[in-house]
Amino acid sequence: MVRIIAHLDMDAFFAAIEERDTPALRGVPLVVGADPLGGRGRGVVSTSNYLARAYGIHSATPISIAWRLSEAARRAGRPAVAFVSVDMPKYARVSDEIMGIVRRFIPVVEQASIDETYGDLSFTESYGAAELLCREVKAAIHTDTRLTASVGIGPNKLIAKIASGMSKPDGLTVVREEEAELFLAPLPLRAIPGIGPKTEALLSQQGLKYVRDMKSLTVSQLDAWLGKRGVDLYEKIRGRDASPLEEYAETKSLGEQHTFEADTLDSQRLFSELELLGKGVMDRLQQEGVQSFRTIILTVRFADFKTTSRAHTMAEPASDLATLRREVLKLLMPFLDRRENPHRQLIRLLGVRIEKLS
Repeated sequence: MVRIIAHLDMDAFFAAIEERDTPALRGVPLVVGADPLGGRGRGVVSTSNYLARAYGIHSATPISIAWRLSEAARRAGRPAVAFVSVDMPKYARVSDEIMGIVRRFIPVVEQASIDETYGDLSFTESYGAAELLCREVKAAIHTDTRLTASVGIGPNKLIAKIASGMSKPDGLTVVREEEAELFLAPLPLRAIPGIGPKTEALLSQQGLKYVRDMKSLTVSQLDAWLGKRGVDLYEKIRGRDASPLEEYAETKSLGEQHTFEADTLDSQRLFSELELLGKGVMDRLQQEGVQSFRTIILTVRFADFKTTSRAHTMAEPASDLATLRREVLKLLMPFLDRRENPHRQLIRLLGVRIEKLS
């Protein structure tokens, strides 16, 4: 049986929900994320709509920069950006609704994140039938939720994911197995999952900018440059990916983080925030149906953006807030004195994460 995989990605998901629910936000540049506080805000953009992206505002853009880009556009006579706070419970409810729609049509799916999922369409037995089915899925999502999705169809997860981003918003791109290498060849290297800024810079130093530029490299060359990742890339640039769909992906970690409105070393302020982060992590632990954890990780970002993480793995699993609170406080204390913070730098962000879940 021919293998056919679809990747469905909701278009500007958080922003699209806010536009749907608030008519005044339609047709204007929109950012969902931290409060910009007139350019003094902390944190980042969670999602921007396509009008805001035209200003250079994308996911993970610092909210202060998003504000400056908005003000520059406003001074140039263009519409200012509307900023909206994140409402994760609402987005999670809509996500559940969308995944329910997808499962009406596709029996085997792997939810990759809150706004994207893979589906195994091999049962359709042809790319033509798979395309027709995905058009039905897209239409059902739009009818039921008034939101749009973009879909990529290919012989594996790699090709399907890249294809879903080719004609956003509301797109559908089909790449058959025999077309995969030709489809990838003209794309920039960053289009390949696993090639981030550092790897891109390393390859660029060798004169490699596009996928086609790497086709002449041997496995040995890529292994020498990048180790095991190089061997993996040798397969990916040829459109090959054997990774299975994991219908029930196991949760490997749970975490929460907070960016302070003003950098601080006030111990009471830090302790209070750790308490809130710990409660948030425990709430998510219950929602995910996880029974216990063994590893606690504290992340600290200083005012100069230097980020450090410290972890502790307990001999026995725990499942209560008191244990999490105690262990994460132990990890924080060295950051309040010379052990981890010899220059008394102020703290910008705290994060708490748990791993080794069961």
